[in-house]
Amino acid sequence: MTADLENTKGNMMADKNTGLSRRQFVTGVGGAGAGLVLGGMLVKGFILPDEVFAVPASEGYLLVDTRKCAGCNSCMLACAVTHHGSTSLSNARIQIIQDPFKPYPGDITISQCRQCPYPPCVDACPVGAMHVDTENGNVRTVDVDKCIGCERCVQACPFTPSRALWNTTEKHAQKCDLCADTPFWNETGGPGGKQACAEVCPMNAISFTSEIPVQTDAGYNVNLRLSDATPTLGKWPLGDDGEYTDAQIATAQAIAAAMAAARGGH
Repeated sequence: MTADLENTKGNMMADKNTGLSRRQFVTGVGGAGAGLVLGGMLVKGFILPDEVFAVPASEGYLLVDTRKCAGCNSCMLACAVTHHGSTSLSNARIQIIQDPFKPYPGDITISQCRQCPYPPCVDACPVGAMHVDTENGNVRTVDVDKCIGCERCVQACPFTPSRALWNTTEKHAQKCDLCADTPFWNETGGPGGKQACAEVCPMNAISFTSEIPVQTDAGYNVNLRLSDATPTLGKWPLGDDGEYTDAQIATAQAIAAAMAAARGGH
């Protein structure tokens, strides 16, 4: 009885000193990871207790433009082949989802791992298989030799579909490592190298950045069309909502008028 009383007293003192337990903090951040300020100690108005384990930020992130994506699944195929030597799209760590009942531009979703500043999948792993790979740019990845198949990382990911995936063939968890470990590719991957999905995308709808994106959907699904600013209708719509800009339309109209005049001159 005395020991139980002392433990209860100790827990109460810990809660009093920190304001919240580590598990309470983990639960809160798991649902609102966007509030995490890297390099600081403030999270949505809460001061981090000393017990919380901070993880270093990833040195790389994938940005996508769903308005450029053609849904060809080339990125999925490249991911599966370079990582597993398999053409099974279910082994891809990036997933393209198409909804035939939605019109453009909301018909395609690209689900890439966000390399979360605070990764719930890493915290959820009971054996350290899901971890931060400090030797490869701090990417969040899986040590398949340690994975026990509990799938807690899959369940912990706050996004749908989960960015931590279960490999039904090899029986282990997996997720995007920015191609840090691609045994079936003769290129150097990882944050300092190439990413197979971005390399093969015929639409240039996937891009790599070393800057931490804003932790929202809009921070990862961006307008990559702005890299091609040629204002003609033969180019991609540059508007943020997938439309042609006024400058593009005006230029196209001028070109059409010039072509009509040239035909009339003959």
